[in-house]
Amino acid sequence: MQRPLRLRSSADFARLRESGRVWRHPLLTLSAIPNGLPHNRYGYIISKRVGNAVIRNRTRRRLRELMRALHPRLQVGYDLVWIARNEIADKPYNLISDAVEDLLRRARLVKSESEL
Repeated sequence: MQRPLRLRSSADFARLRESGRVWRHPLLTLSAIPNGLPHNRYGYIISKRVGNAVIRNRTRRRLRELMRALHPRLQVGYDLVWIARNEIADKPYNLISDAVEDLLRRARLVKSESEL
């Protein structure tokens, strides 16, 4: 993920926690808030409860790859934080992909066909 598209500041994460809108799935939680920028920024939270460092890094890489592929299809101007839940550790890539797409659809962040 390109550096301008990363959400790294603890103040940004705190802002999302306080006033962001939240959507939940058994594998993931999505928190989103408008950012006033001409692009989206993405952050990932994978706690130690998910697993050891290998599992946490694999989960983070999978989520980053999914967002890299979906980025052109999303509405612009949002900060998105993905919070991995414990159940994600042993799930295959296609189930994680389905969960991500489900949350983005429920959040109405996917562009319609006419906007693409």
